Amino acid sequence: MRAALAAFLALTVVSPAAAADCPQERAIYGDEAGLYRLTFQPVDAETSAATHRFSVTAKDSAVTLDGYVMTTEPVARPQGMLFYNCPEGDATGADLAACTVWQDILYGTAGGRIVALPAQGEGALAELLLPGFAPSLQASSAWGKGKLTIAPPDVLALKGCAS
Repeated sequence: MRAALAAFLALTVVSPAAAADCPQERAIYGDEAGLYRLTFQPVDAETSAATHRFSVTAKDSAVTLDGYVMTTEPVARPQGMLFYNCPEGDATGADLAACTVWQDILYGTAGGRIVALPAQGEGALAELLLPGFAPSLQASSAWGKGKLTIAPPDVLALKGCAS
């Protein structure tokens, strides 16, 4: 546990040049205080409706939030969704609503501009913006005693690249 916590806290900010060398699907983000970590994982674009997969963890909790990004229609935008403790297999709309922690467009920054999340294989963004993440989390089933108890920031900076 100590080794995992040390690794979690040891992340350092990645330079813009290094960010371009890290594909978005391997990017690791965190907040300035080292409380939250967001890690992207690759998805099989041919078999998945999601364009990206990611998870969010907090250093003070064993809770993991599972996330996906899907493209909205008719205007193509990266819609991020985070879930906690969703049922396996077939789920009703009410089941999904109960386990949804956050849902909004996932933005980032590149070259001082607000941009959409790049596709897999493209360079990682310097920062991610999860609008309304903290209040949404605090109103969810993932918040409370024995779960998440520290409000996350809406902006997470690139900290590393998974191998």
